[in-house]
Amino acid sequence: MSQRAISEFSQTAAGHEFFVAYDALLARWPAHRAVDVETAHGVTRANVCGHEHAPPVVLLPGGGATSTAYTHNVAALSATHRVVALDVIGDAGRSRPGSGRPRDTSELLTWLADVLDELGVGDARFVGHSYGAMIALAFALSHHRDRVGGLVLLDPSSCFTGMKPTYLLRALPVLVRPSPERQRRFLEWECRSSGVDPVDLDQDWLTVACMAAAFPTTRPVVPRRPDARALATLNGFGMTAILAPHSKIHDPTTVAQRITATVEDATVMTLASGSHHTLPLAPADDINHSLVRALNPGPTE
Repeated sequence: MSQRAISEFSQTAAGHEFFVAYDALLARWPAHRAVDVETAHGVTRANVCGHEHAPPVVLLPGGGATSTAYTHNVAALSATHRVVALDVIGDAGRSRPGSGRPRDTSELLTWLADVLDELGVGDARFVGHSYGAMIALAFALSHHRDRVGGLVLLDPSSCFTGMKPTYLLRALPVLVRPSPERQRRFLEWECRSSGVDPVDLDQDWLTVACMAAAFPTTRPVVPRRPDARALATLNGFGMTAILAPHSKIHDPTTVAQRITATVEDATVMTLASGSHHTLPLAPADDINHSLVRALNPGPTE
C-alpha cells in the first residue's frame, strides 16, 4: 500500500463513505486534536484528548476498526487520562505508511515506540482490542516493556488461545476476497451471538468497519502467540483482561482459565453481555466501568 493508493481510494464511493463515517464518529468525541506523527515508517494518525498532563493511555483498535472504534469510551477515559488513540499503520484509517512500513513484529513494535517518542509519551497504560491486544501484549513482552505501566486487553484474540475453527470458516470469504458486503454479513453474524440486532449497532462504526474491507491495506504483521513461559513474566505487571461472554472468535471460559493459569495475578473481568465485534463500543456502560476500574484501581476498590 502506498500513500497514492490511499489517496485514490478516498476518491471512490467506498472511500468517501469510509472517511465520512470516520469523521462522523470522531465528531462525537470530547474536545480532541488529530495529530499526524511522522516517523521513518510513514505518517501515523493519533487522535488525542484529555488533559495534557494526565497519565497517558494508548488505545489500539482491532483490525480494520480504526481509532474511532473507541468513540463510546473516550469520554470516560479522558476524565482521568490523556487518551492517545492510534490508527495502526498499514491498516484502515488515516495513517499513511511509507517505504519503511513495518514488515515484521520487531518493526511493528519499533513503530509504536517511535510514535510514542514523537508524542512525548515515555511510558503509558495500554488498552488493546483484538488485533490491538496482540500488539499491546507483544509490546509488553518485548524490550519495550519498561514503557508499559499497565495492560488492559479487550477480548484478546490469539493471545492466550487460538481462534475457533467455526469463526475462521465464517471469516474465510472475507479473508480470501474482502468486500464491504461480505464484511457486513460476517460482523452481523458474530454480533447477533450477543443478542444485538444489527439495526441497533452504531451505524457509523458499522460503515467504517465494512468499508475497511475495501481499504488499500498492507499485509498485517501478526505477532506470534506467546508461550506460557513468556506470559509468566507478566506477573506483577498489572494486567487486566476484559472478555465478551458471547464472543465467537474463541471460548471466553478457556481464555480466562489460560490467563489465570499463566499470569497468576492478572485480573479477568467478563462482561454481562457483548460479543467480540461489539467491543469496544457495546455494551458501553459495562465496558467503561471495567476500563475505569482497571486503569484506576485505587479509587474504585
